[in-house]
Amino acid sequence: MTLDTLLLPFQFPFMQNAFWIALLVAPPTALLSCFLVLRGWALMGDAVSHATLPGIVLAWILGLPLIVGAFAAGMTCALATGYLAHNSRVKQDTVMGVVFSGMFGLGIVMYTSIHTNEHLDHVLFGNMLGVGSQDLWTSGLIALFVSGLLIVKWKDLLLHAFDPAQAQAVGLNTKLLHYGLLASLSLTIVATLSSVGLILAVALLVTPGAIAFLVVRSFGPMLGVSVAVCAVALLTGTYASFFIDSAPAPTIVLILTGIFILAFLYRLSATRRRSRRLAAASPS
Repeated sequence: MTLDTLLLPFQFPFMQNAFWIALLVAPPTALLSCFLVLRGWALMGDAVSHATLPGIVLAWILGLPLIVGAFAAGMTCALATGYLAHNSRVKQDTVMGVVFSGMFGLGIVMYTSIHTNEHLDHVLFGNMLGVGSQDLWTSGLIALFVSGLLIVKWKDLLLHAFDPAQAQAVGLNTKLLHYGLLASLSLTIVATLSSVGLILAVALLVTPGAIAFLVVRSFGPMLGVSVAVCAVALLTGTYASFFIDSAPAPTIVLILTGIFILAFLYRLSATRRRSRRLAAASPS
């Protein structure tokens, strides 16, 4: 394969925009994934992403920007989940399953009852190759805000994730941290609407953090590894999809899954080696 062939994807404007959107959505999704993994909120990303569909359809009906409806619906899902979990005997993961499936079903019913030129596939699975300048600006501003917020407050969010009582005892506003994280999650999902879509956004909100959790031992490096892995997977998947004639989003998810398997095997091998060394060093 010649150099001209290798550089061919960078010569098309639609591929250039796809690479830019990949770089923009990588930091906020990767940073958030670390907190979601630590807090056991992996399903929350799935719930909020699915729940944005009725908000998107309602925004289209009312003539509002789709991101407004998506954010409103995502926050409604997150708040409803928290309220039901704290005021019932049902566990939070069960409540999330009920809420997001109900809102997703509502969105499908609303979508099928109206006539629109908006393709549902683009909302669900993304359209990285159709990203425009407005999408880049929207995703860029959201990514800058969310990433900056998480980087500035990561120590407070980490303490709140591990010990909410201690966080409150040292004077942190735990409610603000809780709902701020939920708002950041909803905003990040809005930022990924035009690229990976609602369903495949779940992989970006879970897998990078899970990979970093397997590879490193402390939270600071975990954030860096997660962002690096997410960016590499997004760029590699977008680049590879051009040559294998595949959609970028599922290609990215497959690469992330492959990296996760490699990280799992690495951690498993390291654990076994350490166990053998301890067994050999212990007195018989």
